[in-house]
Amino acid sequence: MNILVTGSNGQLGSEIKDLEAHFTDFKFFFMDLPELDICNSSQLNIFIKDNNINTVINCAAYTAVDKAEQDSDIAKKVNATGVLNLVKALEKVDGKLIHISTDYVFDGNSFLPYQELDEVNPIGVYGNTKRSGELAVINSDIDAVVIRTSWLYSAYGNNFVKTMLRLGNERDELGVIFDQVGTPTNAFDLAKTCLEILSYNKETNINSKGSLYHFSNEGVASWYDFSIAIMTLGKVNCHVKPIETKDYPTPAKRPHFSVLNKSKIKNDFKIEIPYWKDSLKDCIEKIKN
Repeated sequence: MNILVTGSNGQLGSEIKDLEAHFTDFKFFFMDLPELDICNSSQLNIFIKDNNINTVINCAAYTAVDKAEQDSDIAKKVNATGVLNLVKALEKVDGKLIHISTDYVFDGNSFLPYQELDEVNPIGVYGNTKRSGELAVINSDIDAVVIRTSWLYSAYGNNFVKTMLRLGNERDELGVIFDQVGTPTNAFDLAKTCLEILSYNKETNINSKGSLYHFSNEGVASWYDFSIAIMTLGKVNCHVKPIETKDYPTPAKRPHFSVLNKSKIKNDFKIEIPYWKDSLKDCIEKIKN
């Protein structure tokens, strides 16, 4: 299996690189800007053909949620048009796709963990463009899986965990939102799941056409709970106080509740998902080392 990992310098792509040695049946092609741009369809088609790519894990995305409100054209180009380009390129070679999406396709008005077929209603540009990308995959004829995830962090790149550790060491007190609830997700666990899905179905299709799945770590937390755990596990002496969303206005609205139901992915691929605090502990140790 020749696997192209797009956006390979990001959090998820970097974690897949760390796992490469454990999946010896796969030949990986790690690509990111400027070498490969999924928004350039001709460049993409040539790369896939020349390297006999038969599988893509698409980690490329515009993820600056607040910035997307002003940069809507760029967000749409990457999150929707780029995904459509991948779909069309893979249609020509009968290829497979794992595409990563987001909890931001939901409005957050639920009080039960979201299932895959629950109604979507994005409340910002980022969520809308990611939903367009989902539809490009779901409505295609390729063998594909869309995985929605939430609150992604890792030892790589810029993310909430690394920001909190830095700010906690710089300040005596931080205010963090307590009325937005979801589940933190270690990118390592998501990377491992993507590769396990491909291994599970090596001799067959990934699943049915355009299947939707949810993946995050187990458990539930607010950003406040998440921050307390970061400070505790990181041994950072900083007082974290709870604040409301209205006290920390941002250009983009966030869903107040975006917990994902993961029963389907666990049942279909026989995977076990770690508890979020256990995975956070692993990540903080990795950052410190």
